[in-house]
Amino acid sequence: MTKIKSYWLMKSEPDVYGWDDLIAEGEGTWDGVRNYTARLHLRAMQVGDEVFFYHSNIGVEIVGIAQITKAGFQDPTDETGRWTSVKVKPVRKLERPVTLKEIKADPALAQMDLLTKFRLSVSSVKPQEWDHIVRLAKN
Repeated sequence: MTKIKSYWLMKSEPDVYGWDDLIAEGEGTWDGVRNYTARLHLRAMQVGDEVFFYHSNIGVEIVGIAQITKAGFQDPTDETGRWTSVKVKPVRKLERPVTLKEIKADPALAQMDLLTKFRLSVSSVKPQEWDHIVRLAKN
């Protein structure tokens, strides 16, 4: 039985850890998340799930697609053992970034967690939202 792939969005400030940093590393550890809902998302991720890499604060746009390479493990930056990390690798840069402004203006994306749960650094993406954003990035 094949697992259905899930889709996610991870936010990072590009001046702290951006798409180019992930490219340079080849595989990165997504750590430092200290929100309970985001932690649930990290724990739900499986190897092979795909992730939109979103630049927050600067740029405010989805810039690339990454893939989960190692599912939930204890965050190495957390001494309490309560928080979770995953490993990700870059898959590809989007043909063009999809901005938050575009996403907000698109009725097909009105219920996206990025907009309705905007404080989360890790959120889920519905398959139809994923496909729509991938199409937007090609236009």
